[in-house]
Amino acid sequence: MLLKENFQGNVRKMKIENLSCDFTVVGGGLAGTCAAVSAAREGAKVVLIQDRPVLGGNASSEVRLWALGATSHQGNNNRYAREGGLIDEIMVENLRRNPEGNPVLFDMVLIDKVRAEKNITLLLNTVMTGVCKSYADTVSSVEAFNSQNQTVYRISSKLFCDASGDGVLAFMAGASYRMGAEDSSEFGEKYAPDDEYGQMLGHSIFFYSKNAGKPVEFKAPDIALKDITEIPRYTLIDSSDQGCRFWWLEYGATLDTIYDNETIKFELWKIVYGVWDYIKNSGKFQDVENLTLEWVGLIPGKRESRRFNGLYMLNQNDIVSQRRFDDAVAFGGWAIDLHPAEGVYSSEPPCTQYHSKGIYSIPYRCLVSRDLKNLFIAGRIMSVSHVAFGSTRVMMTLGHCSQAVGAAAALCVRHGVLPADILDGKYMTELQDILALNGQSIPFYPIRPEINKASAAHVSATTSLELGCLPFDGGWRELEFSTAQMLPLKAGLQYSFIFEIRSDRDADVEVSLRKSSRLGNYTPDETVDTVLLHVKRGTDRYEVKFDKVLDAAQYAFIAFSQADGVCLRESRARVTGIMTVYNRYNKAVAKSAEQKAPENSGIDSFEFWIPERRPGGANIAMEIAPSLDVFDCTDVLNGYVRPFVRPNAWVAEFDDRKPVLTLEWNEPETLHELILYFDTDYDHSMECVQMGHPENVIPFCVNRYRVTDGEGRLLHEAAENYRTINRICFPGPLTTKVIRIEFEKGHEDIPVSLFQIVVR
Repeated sequence: MLLKENFQGNVRKMKIENLSCDFTVVGGGLAGTCAAVSAAREGAKVVLIQDRPVLGGNASSEVRLWALGATSHQGNNNRYAREGGLIDEIMVENLRRNPEGNPVLFDMVLIDKVRAEKNITLLLNTVMTGVCKSYADTVSSVEAFNSQNQTVYRISSKLFCDASGDGVLAFMAGASYRMGAEDSSEFGEKYAPDDEYGQMLGHSIFFYSKNAGKPVEFKAPDIALKDITEIPRYTLIDSSDQGCRFWWLEYGATLDTIYDNETIKFELWKIVYGVWDYIKNSGKFQDVENLTLEWVGLIPGKRESRRFNGLYMLNQNDIVSQRRFDDAVAFGGWAIDLHPAEGVYSSEPPCTQYHSKGIYSIPYRCLVSRDLKNLFIAGRIMSVSHVAFGSTRVMMTLGHCSQAVGAAAALCVRHGVLPADILDGKYMTELQDILALNGQSIPFYPIRPEINKASAAHVSATTSLELGCLPFDGGWRELEFSTAQMLPLKAGLQYSFIFEIRSDRDADVEVSLRKSSRLGNYTPDETVDTVLLHVKRGTDRYEVKFDKVLDAAQYAFIAFSQADGVCLRESRARVTGIMTVYNRYNKAVAKSAEQKAPENSGIDSFEFWIPERRPGGANIAMEIAPSLDVFDCTDVLNGYVRPFVRPNAWVAEFDDRKPVLTLEWNEPETLHELILYFDTDYDHSMECVQMGHPENVIPFCVNRYRVTDGEGRLLHEAAENYRTINRICFPGPLTTKVIRIEFEKGHEDIPVSLFQIVVR
């Protein structure tokens, strides 16, 4: 069809489209995406505005940074700490589709998640350009422009969330904010940086290379850095690295990280092309002739700009002390990770990373603007000090917080209240209940029995594991590092263990019973008892018996001291809630196997005990007396959906190939939904890009199961499950006295397990 339009002397106006919704989210990084999906699933009508062509922000194919959080590449002591709920769902889905970590495929994982929600209107390539307020403290609408369809959108809603990274909505609406580092006196933060170090964090641009299969010449563009020695740390350059392994190519913290963004970008391009010129043409690297520069980021990955004032500002002391908050809605656990202001041009180390002894809680108040009544602040603009920001800023932590924002927004809509009103006890309990059911795993907040009909049922199982032996059927592990088996032990019991040891010499090996000084942590900073084991040359079995006992049920560490030439027999058996750790360090997040905190920094010094990444991490073979009877079927009703203090899982016996769990009520119950919580290895970091993973389904997760009622009628059948949470909605109200779940064992060396059952 031919369209003709005559000349107009007046200025033409763009097409205008008016939208109305319950909740407008500005910014489509992981934070904004999680806020939007979370709100939509709880029934709110959502408009998600993203100024880029894809979702994901720094995790998207435009920047290509791995998303990570409390697990910190499994380089700290935060065991079983991968963020739960929606962010876990996204990462598990990405693992299933994209174990190689292709950033383009991760884009589509996020797009699919958003487009699957009928309550979300997604506006990509759409830049927010204006704000309207009905009152000084109330946002009424925003205006945005899509450059691709040349449409102006005017979106009005009851509630708003700024997850834009730079806080464009909060800024234009007049909210108070800060940039840079606070003085130590404001919050009593002893680690608050001085003027020379860490006032702000800069930007980075990454690049990818590939082998072209033939020699490729590189002629550097004029923009490229000519003298590589301008980068004091140029000796760190490794031709085998690419992508976010060059995170330390950082610049911009001495400039305005918002208004000078384009200046920063050109300087980063200069650095990247100079580094590649050095790799290709300096003659200092081997096997680079066939390498070609496949991709260079077109936009910088931003770390820090504005932080907005909320109802509370999280600070260093909250993180290090692991303060518990009544309004906790999420947790963090990345190191306090600060960088030198000069970035790549600094002679200082590229970062300082200091970890807390365990995960810390994040309160809801950090996510609510103190100035604008209907505005949530999410993502990296949330209300934290600069020092605390060094930890909270990572994407999986921010996504975890933001799914709480989305759930809170839906509650506000449901009850006709404002974000601050959620702090009222009844609303906060409702919010935390929603999050708990969604697998958020707020520390010390289980699924309450009051919201789970299964709590009133009698639960039984065909078998429950009593772990008296991890079979002596694996390889040998030399005690190159001090090595410990983490086991959930009971209080007041005296345990003995039999190990198989092979040694090329006579040696004395210390074996200690260690524990964490804080319940729920996995830092073995207290020694309960020590035995000196006299090992003879050759292979033999040795008994270790501790005289002293634990004063509280918790994870204990049966720790062997480092001993060259001495090897422990390993086991092929893998069990939910059991793992081996080593007193070593991951150079990506630590400098040695012991964190040595600066004097008077307010940070703890302690040892790192970390696992091997999948598929490594075999358990130590052993006999255990008395057997560990901590995997009973009643644990599926204790409210915890991951290991925490104890495994919190039912585990069947190894030889039970088709175990059955049965729920039976005294009287018929009317049921609508069954929720099952499986083990997808919460200790595995699941970085979304670049790292790559050895499998696309976690082997602890039960793939095949059937659900029947008391009459044997099939209610649900799963043949290829890989998801952490399975929600089974019955077609209509189901009245029954019995629910039976029949599982099928999928791995010879891994027994069937399940964390929790919820019936509603």
